[in-house]
Amino acid sequence: MIPRILQWLFPCFLSPKQDNVCIHIPCILHWLSRLVLAGIFIYTGYIKIGWLNTLQFAAVLQGYKLFPDNYLWDIAKYYPWLEIALGLLLLVGFKWKIRYVAGAATALLLSFIIILSITYARGIPANCGCFSFNDRISPATIARDSLILIPAIYLLIAGPLLGRRKKIEIPRSEI
Repeated sequence: MIPRILQWLFPCFLSPKQDNVCIHIPCILHWLSRLVLAGIFIYTGYIKIGWLNTLQFAAVLQGYKLFPDNYLWDIAKYYPWLEIALGLLLLVGFKWKIRYVAGAATALLLSFIIILSITYARGIPANCGCFSFNDRISPATIARDSLILIPAIYLLIAGPLLGRRKKIEIPRSEI
């Protein structure tokens, strides 16, 4: 039971053979991308939960001047839970479902980058609301969110890469 759990947690390093350690670079990138995205989504969702934080997030959304006022509270209340759910699904994710979750994460990040870009292009001095409520939208915040998109896109296209595994096996005696 424990070897199976360890193999599930660290599939990039454990080989079914006991005398070799398997290193598979796309698999390592896959796991790192999942952990980074999961951490970001869980953290950004967590900081928006709570009555006062939801109120601040609703004020940030109102600053974008893109959403109807009667939907602001609902978006501010449920969007953080969507972020946390995506983060948990990425963290726990099942091998064959990661591409779907990565697709949802990519769509969410792309829509948010588009919203930030539109707000910035219109010259509206609004806060981003990503990692804090007092971070003004600037080219730097748009670039930061675009960098977060890279692991999501990698997870979206990594399925075929993980199917063609070329492993480097290192004898345990050389480690």
